[in-house]
Amino acid sequence: MGTNGSTMLEPLRQGLPPLDPSAVSSAASCSLPARYEAVGSARQFTRTTLCQWELDERFDDIALVVSELVTNALRHALPSDTPRDHGPPVRLHLMRWTSRLVCAVRDPSDDSPVARESDDDFSAESGRGLFLVDSFSDSWGWHPLAGALRGKVVWALFQLV
Repeated sequence: MGTNGSTMLEPLRQGLPPLDPSAVSSAASCSLPARYEAVGSARQFTRTTLCQWELDERFDDIALVVSELVTNALRHALPSDTPRDHGPPVRLHLMRWTSRLVCAVRDPSDDSPVARESDDDFSAESGRGLFLVDSFSDSWGWHPLAGALRGKVVWALFQLV
């Protein structure tokens, strides 16, 4: 049973990676406004956090993935009627275990992230971000928020050793 490109990049609708939440050694998060300048803020937050965790050498790959996840959240997940009084609509979480790091971006959209891969779409910037996420992280996926919260979390996992 071979895999072709369309099934490989089909987003996983699953919970966070199989990691014990109680074993998290470090965690940090920040709220991001619904403006494209938030991508730069997310990169700076990621740089500061990775420096504190002594993971500076992983910044390039992780920051690229963070940028793509935040850009996707801002571009595709924020309808124009998103109420601005419900707190910041996008939130970035960085969680570190001994040998893994997860970056997760929460947004208010219930829609699945979609990787576009037709030749027509590939020349467009839109849709390529998830290919980069898939290429630079060790695994990724998404899950809907539970309870009263609307939206989803898209996450990417990095092996640290």
